[in-house]
Amino acid sequence: MTQPANFTDRAFPPFSLTRLLRTVFAPKGGERVCILIDLADPRGITGCGFLQDRTLTIQRHAHDVFHLGLKNGALAEMGMGGGEMFAYEVTGGSNLDLPETACTPDGREVSLVEDVYKKYDIILCISTFSATAPLTAFAKKYGFRGATMHGMNDVILASGLAVDYDEVSVEAEKLRRGMTRADWAEIDYEVAGLRCTLRLELAGQEAQKSHGLCRGGPDVANLPAGEIYYVPAGATGRFPLRYEDGTIGMQEVRDGRIQRATLIRGSQGIIDAHNAKLAGDPVTGEIGELGFGTQRLPVSGRDIQDEKILGTMHVATGRSDHLGGSLTPDRFANKRNATHDDILFSPTKTPEIRVPQVRLHRGGATVVLIENFVPAAYMRDLLGA
Repeated sequence: MTQPANFTDRAFPPFSLTRLLRTVFAPKGGERVCILIDLADPRGITGCGFLQDRTLTIQRHAHDVFHLGLKNGALAEMGMGGGEMFAYEVTGGSNLDLPETACTPDGREVSLVEDVYKKYDIILCISTFSATAPLTAFAKKYGFRGATMHGMNDVILASGLAVDYDEVSVEAEKLRRGMTRADWAEIDYEVAGLRCTLRLELAGQEAQKSHGLCRGGPDVANLPAGEIYYVPAGATGRFPLRYEDGTIGMQEVRDGRIQRATLIRGSQGIIDAHNAKLAGDPVTGEIGELGFGTQRLPVSGRDIQDEKILGTMHVATGRSDHLGGSLTPDRFANKRNATHDDILFSPTKTPEIRVPQVRLHRGGATVVLIENFVPAAYMRDLLGA
């Protein structure tokens, strides 16, 4: 199943750093901004030596587009200060806690708390792995605003970061109002001749939106944005998971958590390793999010953008405190397991897995949201499409 043509023929304005920062943050004159990147060895930022490594494309974008963009005119244009860049050691997992120190281009080691979190008003984190959860916690503690843009590539710069986030917020709100205070959601799956359903209990909660605007108090925006999401109160049923090597396993869900995986195709060793992790650290299987994309964007090959595409949906396991949930890092048996891992279902990310229908029950009625990765009439009507 491919996306409707209008998802790929949409025209985007050229990327503008000042437009992005003004729209997302509405910065005040005199506010200070900095950039965080991650490196296997943070000392590689010394003299910007990391630029010699052609594989570090995310970090190169951070330097060439954001760091140089700030220094070469954007700061002056917006009346802001700062523009410095810092490197911390790569965490190795999505939303794992950040280290205590970072390095500077002049070779110094500095404290992230004392020299970054406490001294900058806006922090832009452009990294390999998402840092939204830990930075959100630090933002609330130290008072800064920020944006996480992990996995940045050329497609994201030309589309997901080039949009007008005022418009993104308006469109997301249309969907949020029509999806809020729902009782439950159900996702039907088909894979390798098997059919199953995952039911997520939403308990009438207010749906939340990731819309890219971060103009008020301490907060962190995850960019590209464009998502309606919930922290489920419970989950039951089954769903297929495509692992990184292409192995597909059926996930048995009970009491809000994945209890066990069984092999559908691929490597039994991958399934065994996952089951061992679930047995040794059960909260790693907790379903911590249900999300729906709200934007018409091209496929980027990076989940950070592709999960924001209208017609896709994702569930996530693990840490949920940054979304308003209760699963914090201290509840994991091993701190290296305290990740928040999105599981995206889309025609390009999971071509082997069909999603015939997604349903939502609210206000005493059950409505169809999505059919075969295409927004159904209910979602189209909410958007006025």
